[in-house]
Amino acid sequence: MRVSQTNCGINLTETILVSGGAGFIGSHLCDALVDDYKVLIVDNLSTGRRKNVNHLLEKENFELIKHDVIEPLNIPNDIDYLFHLASRASPVDYQEHPVHTLRTNSEGTFNMLKLAYENDAIFLYASTSEVYGDPEEHPQPETYNGNVNPNGPRACYDEGKRFGEASIAAFSKNKPLDWKIVRIFNTYGPRMRPDDGRVISTFIDQALNDEPLTVHGTGKQTRSFCYVEDMVEGLKKMMFRDEAEQQIINLGNPEEISIAELANMIRKFSDGDSEIIHEDRPEDDPERRKPDISKAKRVLNWKPETGLEEGIKRTINEFSTKSV
Repeated sequence: MRVSQTNCGINLTETILVSGGAGFIGSHLCDALVDDYKVLIVDNLSTGRRKNVNHLLEKENFELIKHDVIEPLNIPNDIDYLFHLASRASPVDYQEHPVHTLRTNSEGTFNMLKLAYENDAIFLYASTSEVYGDPEEHPQPETYNGNVNPNGPRACYDEGKRFGEASIAAFSKNKPLDWKIVRIFNTYGPRMRPDDGRVISTFIDQALNDEPLTVHGTGKQTRSFCYVEDMVEGLKKMMFRDEAEQQIINLGNPEEISIAELANMIRKFSDGDSEIIHEDRPEDDPERRKPDISKAKRVLNWKPETGLEEGIKRTINEFSTKSV
């Protein structure tokens, strides 16, 4: 089903396809690309939202194709670049739909690889820091192979993404393909769904609704959070840099913070007085998570520019505006 008929009268020489382009990160990526490229997005709108890209649908060089990547796809346009972001990424979503999550990162990845190969397009796969599991090496460099439970509640996503990476390696042994893999660490910012189960969106939604902030365990576990604009800049540099060909690179913010500190920060900036309560930690919840981004700095000349406090304030403001 094609949602919009576009591309009339546009003379752009290069086309980009973004799978999962109506999602949180994907829609911001489209914003950053659409002024310079013809942009096609493929999204089944299961977790992505049409309203994330409504403002782009009137552009002649933008098209939304409603389609599930686990089904083969033929695109009549010549594709020059393919960002494969399609996947359920929130714990709420992928634990509710584990089989579809696995299929998206297996069958879906093969379908996107085939499409890239047929178009001689550069292929970028959005992997995840979850491939490191509950890491025994800190911070996590790209050379670390991870500590993942293949049978746990997070396995459909963790192992699905690991399988996706393995698929690229296997596919490219038999067919020439310019591939790139980014391992995305926790990312936040405007357009996050309040109900997606991620910690920042959950805390902000709770704080703005004067509900208790639910911290899992003691809250001493740590995470590192990258603002979405910085992540998009990293994705662009990864795709368009020749030096990144056949490279695996972490993208994230190495500024580490405990979950308890994060809860207090969000409570403070929300001008609320919600209490903080503690709940049991989920199974396989990582103790620490922090990217080693030395390779991103060296190969891409990239590092995040937005501090956590500033990014949190912007995100709270966007959540507040939506609730008015």
